[in-house]
Amino acid sequence: MYLNKKIRKAIFYLTLICVVMATLFPIYWVFVTSLKPKKEILEEFRLLPSEIYFGNYIEAFSNRQQLKYLINSLIIASMNTLLVLMLGTLAAYAFSRVNLYGAKHLFFWLITNRMAPPAIFILPLFLIATTVHLLDTHLILILVYCVFNLPFAIWLLKGAIDGIPKELDEAALIDGSSSWGVLTKIIVPLAKPSIAATALLTWLFAWNEYLFAMILTISKARTITTGLTEFVTVVGIKYGEMAAVSMVSMVPAFLFLFFVQRHIVAGLTFGAVD
Repeated sequence: MYLNKKIRKAIFYLTLICVVMATLFPIYWVFVTSLKPKKEILEEFRLLPSEIYFGNYIEAFSNRQQLKYLINSLIIASMNTLLVLMLGTLAAYAFSRVNLYGAKHLFFWLITNRMAPPAIFILPLFLIATTVHLLDTHLILILVYCVFNLPFAIWLLKGAIDGIPKELDEAALIDGSSSWGVLTKIIVPLAKPSIAATALLTWLFAWNEYLFAMILTISKARTITTGLTEFVTVVGIKYGEMAAVSMVSMVPAFLFLFFVQRHIVAGLTFGAVD
C-alpha cells in the first residue's frame, strides 16, 4: 500500500511537470526566437540559439514606435483598471448592502453585457467614437473596456462583500461610523484578496485586448497587441522582431502579477494575527 501511494505521488508530480512544461514552452520558444539570427529562425529547428543575437530587439525598437505602443497599453490598461475598481467596488457594495428595488434584475442585466460577443459592439462603438471625436484616443478604449470589465468586476466583488458578515457593518454604524467609513475601513480591507484578483484580471484583459484596439485606434493610441501586426509585411513575417516585442510586452504583465500577488497574500492574512 505504501508503494502504491508512492507511485500515485510520482504520477501526480510527473503529470504536474508535464503540464507546467507544456504551458511554459511557448513562452520559452518566443524567448529563444527573439535571440536567434533571422536565417536560423527559418532554416533549422534548435531548442537553443547557436549565438545570442540582440539585433531583433534593436531593430524592433529602433524607430521607437513599438515603445510608444507599449506606453499606450500601460496607460489604457492601468486607467481602465482604476476606473473599474472604483466603480465596481461602489456598485458591488450597493448591490450587497443596500436594498435596491429590482436589484436582482439589474444585476442580471449587467452580467448579460459581459456575455455578449464583443463583435456585435464594433459598428455602433465605431460610429459613436467617430461622432464624438474620440477615435484613436486613450479615452475611447478605457471607456469601451469598462463595458466588459465592469460587470465582471461587480460580479466578483459582490460575492466577496456578501461573504463579509453584516454584523460588522452594524457594529461600526453603532460606533458612529458612516456608510463611507464602513466601506473604506471594513469592507475594502476584508475584501482585499478579491479586489486584487479583480484588478489582475481586469488589467490583463485590457492589456491583451486586440479587437477593439484594432478598430478604434489608428496610430496615436495603438496598443502593443495591435503593434505586433506591423511585423507582418507583404514580403514576409519578421518573426525575430515580433518575438522580441512579445517578450518585452510580457514584462509589465509579470511585474503587475508579482505586485498584485503580494496584496492577495496580505489580504488573505488580514486580521489573522492580533
